[in-house]
Amino acid sequence: MTLFLEQAVHFGPYRIYPGQRLIMEADQPLRLGRRAMDILLILLKHAGNVVSKQQLIAEVWPNTVVEEINLRVHMAALRKALGDGQAGQRYIITVAQRGYSFVAPYSLESIGQRPQNAPVESSGHNLPLRRTRLIGRKALVDSLVTQLPRQRFITLVGPGGIGKTTVALRVAEHLIGQYRDGIRLLDLAPINDPLMIAGHLATLLDLSLHDAEPLNSLALFLRERQMLLLFDNCEHLIDHVALLCESLLRGAPQVHILATSREGLRAEGEFIQRLESLDCPPPIAVLDRAQALSFSALQLFVERAMASQDSFELSDAELPLAVDICRRLDGIPLALELAAAQVPSLGLGGLLAQLQDSFRLLPHGSQATPGRHQTLRATLDWSFELLSACEQTCLRRLGVFRGGFTLESAAAVIVGEHIEPREVFGSIMQLVAKSLLSVDVGDEEVFYRLLDTTRRYALEKLEQASELPATRERHAERCLALMHQAQKNWEQTPTALWIERYARGLEDIRAALDWGLNTRGPQMLAIRLTAASTPLWQELSLLKEHGGHVRKALALLDAAPEPCPRLKMNLKLALGSACYHVQGGNEETIGAFVTARTLARQCNDVVGELRAVSGHMAVNLSCGNYQMALEQSQQFDQLGLHGDPVLSLSTHRLRVLALHFAGDQSRARLNAEEVIQRMAQSGHLNRFTHGFGVQYDQSVAALTILARILWLQGQPEQAWRTAQQALDIALQINHGTSICYTLALSGCLIAHYNGHTRTARELLHLLLEQAQKNSVLLFYTWARQYAQVIDGADAQASQRPGIGLIKEIMVTLGPGFIDDDLLQRADSGAAGWSTAEILRARADTLLAVDCPVKNCTAETTLLKALNVAKSQGALAWELRSATSLARLWQRQGRYRQAHELLTPIYQRFTEGHATPDLIAVRRLLDELQDNVRI
Repeated sequence: MTLFLEQAVHFGPYRIYPGQRLIMEADQPLRLGRRAMDILLILLKHAGNVVSKQQLIAEVWPNTVVEEINLRVHMAALRKALGDGQAGQRYIITVAQRGYSFVAPYSLESIGQRPQNAPVESSGHNLPLRRTRLIGRKALVDSLVTQLPRQRFITLVGPGGIGKTTVALRVAEHLIGQYRDGIRLLDLAPINDPLMIAGHLATLLDLSLHDAEPLNSLALFLRERQMLLLFDNCEHLIDHVALLCESLLRGAPQVHILATSREGLRAEGEFIQRLESLDCPPPIAVLDRAQALSFSALQLFVERAMASQDSFELSDAELPLAVDICRRLDGIPLALELAAAQVPSLGLGGLLAQLQDSFRLLPHGSQATPGRHQTLRATLDWSFELLSACEQTCLRRLGVFRGGFTLESAAAVIVGEHIEPREVFGSIMQLVAKSLLSVDVGDEEVFYRLLDTTRRYALEKLEQASELPATRERHAERCLALMHQAQKNWEQTPTALWIERYARGLEDIRAALDWGLNTRGPQMLAIRLTAASTPLWQELSLLKEHGGHVRKALALLDAAPEPCPRLKMNLKLALGSACYHVQGGNEETIGAFVTARTLARQCNDVVGELRAVSGHMAVNLSCGNYQMALEQSQQFDQLGLHGDPVLSLSTHRLRVLALHFAGDQSRARLNAEEVIQRMAQSGHLNRFTHGFGVQYDQSVAALTILARILWLQGQPEQAWRTAQQALDIALQINHGTSICYTLALSGCLIAHYNGHTRTARELLHLLLEQAQKNSVLLFYTWARQYAQVIDGADAQASQRPGIGLIKEIMVTLGPGFIDDDLLQRADSGAAGWSTAEILRARADTLLAVDCPVKNCTAETTLLKALNVAKSQGALAWELRSATSLARLWQRQGRYRQAHELLTPIYQRFTEGHATPDLIAVRRLLDELQDNVRI
């Protein structure tokens, strides 16, 4: 058939809008992956005809070479999401040796307007795409959707395999768009340490917890949010989840919670909703096929059987067998799926006979919860016994994965004693076919995962087989191999794609480190993984958490019998970066970089030494040690770069930093423009370049400093455009520390200097949010200082600025931050770039009182400030110092002298005449001119 954009295709309960790539089930959108939607649209376009596998692959993956297995997996996922086979309805069939065909009756309808409930996908939730069609739970889902806004806190309770997660996800899916601040799903199954719950939730909320009371911090953060939180698989952490829920409900009145657990959380305000088994036909009734299929347990069983075997049809003769199977399995969804997966090999008669034999000791039909637990356990045991020896080994070894995994990762963990690589692929496919392994179909890759119930069962079998330590070791080795691959790809891969590719493995890395760094496993493997995974922790801005792992790894490494200087160097570099952002330039930070440099020299590692020097240099700049930083930047040439253009570019950029803060704006400008030109020529502009001690995006960092230089040189409009460009890139790559860096050093400040009051406040709030989210305590502290001026925050609520750069920045925002220490730095030349402003601030405080002696001292100080500003090429500071001096002379009646001082400086400005400094000068010049005429 021909599909037109103005037509919709209706089949079964679905209506497809091809032009909008939208599928509606009744009045609700069905969320499918991109590839699944492509396949469905192609099959609809050729409805009634066979579409070959080769044609589907060519159209769905036009620019990629893929194996046929990819198509098979995506097709299976599509069928499952559509409920192909429900109530005997078949949508897509496999034609042996040929391909696939869409066979369901359909009709075409004209499209009047976009469906009312059509989704507008956004980052407002993190719910997964639908894996299966919900059967027998519609009334319950509808009830929960209505109840949740009133009850606020509902826990779905039931035994494993009863479908709690499926129901919870469907309820949340119905509520997409109903919560202003979105929906967040937290799967607690991979979390064993209750102290990690708050941290994982904070990560989902883009929040970093700094203090010792994480529950209070979470409640405070969520206080004004309207949000739905979905806590899945709570049963092993009940007490701690209950405390979390109670805290959030008390502190955040617009937050609603939906939880799943095998038992209630016993928390204040909790409403328990128990999930019963699916309805089974009664044992004594004689039903025809249509009547029997009205029971949800039989619907699910038949649908899954048809998904497992294309030719399966439930005949009237076999109907009693199917009914008996459903009853023996107590209507438990997971048990029904496991049984249906055996239909192709056993048939209904053989399947029932097997169940009768395996379940002969169970009290069939019991609806008591313990009975259902027994039924599921017996079904898992029975399914496991039906597996081949190779399949059994695969299943139990896959239990070590906490998240999704690829076939390649599965093979790396499975292969070992009693199993060869060539056997893994077929066994994985059999586990999928038998519903023991789930498939997550992404747009580019296919990931496999175990349901929590199956994973726990597999781990139990793994321990019984005495294979747990060896399998965990292979799992850690696989994590290490992936991190080595990630390091190699770090330079060549766009940041968003890199994160998408490797962040999936974070839970498994956490598991491997938790096992290895706590003396339960091979420690050297865990130590190497800690170092190799540094890029991932840095890209995800999880520096505080990574710092904890690094300290453990270093302690273990120090106790190791053999020294590993290169490994220790890399760990010290990682510690320096983490400490700098979380703690600032303290003793631990400096010590980490100094030790790293010593180790790099021992290893004759030039790159390592450059990284150590650059990290230490960043600390010196932050602490105000500008001359020391300038000297360190000159050491780069001595180290030698061996023709490496990336390292050359990085060191050149760092020299710009040192020149700028040391006060040489002219040379800093020339070097900055050369760096950006070289970046553009080499393709590094808008590219993430890594490897130095403190990690920022290269182009963001270069543009940030150029913006500062431009402003100081009297080009406020160009400076603002450059600062905006830096922020745009940082937001585009979504790298937290880079966002904080550019906001703290240019964005907030230049907006304020230029009089963009509202924008400055917005950027300040963004800085506070990003610094808290990404554990960048250094810039969070800076933002709190800025708030005193930019946001009118209570100065008493903020500590006085510490030392170094932030203290000098605050003086440029207001003279009230001047003190004797700053004056001493200015007099000695240590203040570098801010010297003229410190002197001017001192003079302004003297001029606050009209005293001849103080006026004389102020005049001397301002003349010195003028000379410093001129020598540094800092026209902005020159203007400010001249303005203060002109006002003093105006007060003394020296109008002409003041006018002659200020006019040529003002005339050197070619832009920015609407900024506060230039507006004030123009007003002052007019006053002086009037006085001169008089």
